[in-house]
Amino acid sequence: MRQRIRSMLLALALALSLGAVPVLADQTPQPEPSAADPAETEQTQTEEGETAPAEGAEETEEAAPADSPAGPDQETTGEELEIVPDPVGTVSFENLERRIREHNLQLLALEENVASLEGMDYEAMQESLRKSLHDLAQIKWGLTKEQQGDSYAYAQLDQGYDALREQFDAIRDGELQKDNAGVVRQLKNLQDQIVMSGETLYMAIYAMETQETALQRQLAAMNRTVEEMELRYELGQISALQLQQTKSGRTSLVSGLETLQMNIRNYKLQLEMLIGAELTGEIELGAMPSVTDQELEKMDEEADLAAAKEQSYEIYAAEQTMKDAEDAYVENMTAVLYIKDSVERTLEAAKYTYNASIQDYELRFRMLYAQVQDYRQILSAAQTALACEQASYAAQELKYQQGSISENTLLSARDTLQEAEETVESAKNDLFSAYNSYCWAVEHGILNG
Repeated sequence: MRQRIRSMLLALALALSLGAVPVLADQTPQPEPSAADPAETEQTQTEEGETAPAEGAEETEEAAPADSPAGPDQETTGEELEIVPDPVGTVSFENLERRIREHNLQLLALEENVASLEGMDYEAMQESLRKSLHDLAQIKWGLTKEQQGDSYAYAQLDQGYDALREQFDAIRDGELQKDNAGVVRQLKNLQDQIVMSGETLYMAIYAMETQETALQRQLAAMNRTVEEMELRYELGQISALQLQQTKSGRTSLVSGLETLQMNIRNYKLQLEMLIGAELTGEIELGAMPSVTDQELEKMDEEADLAAAKEQSYEIYAAEQTMKDAEDAYVENMTAVLYIKDSVERTLEAAKYTYNASIQDYELRFRMLYAQVQDYRQILSAAQTALACEQASYAAQELKYQQGSISENTLLSARDTLQEAEETVESAKNDLFSAYNSYCWAVEHGILNG
């Protein structure tokens, strides 16, 4: 029944609140029903049922998210933080979520839908439905008195009456409130997905700009090589073919760099659209936040998994699907054997699907937890390698000052040092990206991938 209510009531609620059915009643004569008429009995039963309070309304309130040991969201701390605006033409990761929630058009549209559902006056809707049922009962009784009880018009009115009665019962029993609470949860999940996609896009652009820096460094090294090869060609030490091959390698590098720069611009255009900024493709990104050892130490695989499952809309939706199958099973308990058997198998399939969803979610969460720990050790290894390269470059610099090596040898050593620095930066970004995804899972239940 929940699925039927969900598909029908939202479309009809507005029309009912505007009194569409009472208008029809006003255009039809309304004879006074006789005490012995069956329509009056139906009407009396309707009015008796309409005074019942909307049960289960309290159950629609979402439980407050549990405190999590991991997560970047500042709003969960209950502290008022000073907002430092980004300079024009820039965006920082710290302000990214706020700017998306305040300016993204898709998210704002979802917010209006959430507000519309949360602002529903169920008592007013129930009263509107009660009046509509009363008017329909009057019309049906009028047709009955005119011996039109078997007419097409009466059948249509009877069908409409049953549909409205089902909706009225849904509000009285709290079914609609529960369904709308589920829709609100889904819409808020979509909002979180938009914010998370913006953060993922930000980190992707940052990684691409790090790659661009590496390609620029490689191009500078290639330019030195081409210059050296041209000199050696003039001295007759290499052939024209060798010189051409070196220049061809430089051309390929330049082409790859231009493609990367084009992709960066396109991604920046998407990011600008997400935050409601002017579309220029030139927005500058702030520094990427880093993960502290204290934050990593607070990660608790079992406690965080329990918190993530509690917040997950994915698991909630799977659970609702199973409950719908259980409801269908109960409704068809007295059905003929072949229908009952089919419903039983559908229920068993829904249970298996639900349990499979739980297993899959737990597996992906544990893999993400392990990934964070792996990126942590990768960063540690990269930092150790960087320390070695720093010591090696210092030694090469001393040799250059002593005249033992050429400038090109020193520049090559510097390239190696910069490559090690870029490896550390990339490892930091990977660690933060994985940790940020972990936080989204713990705090909002979102677990992509």
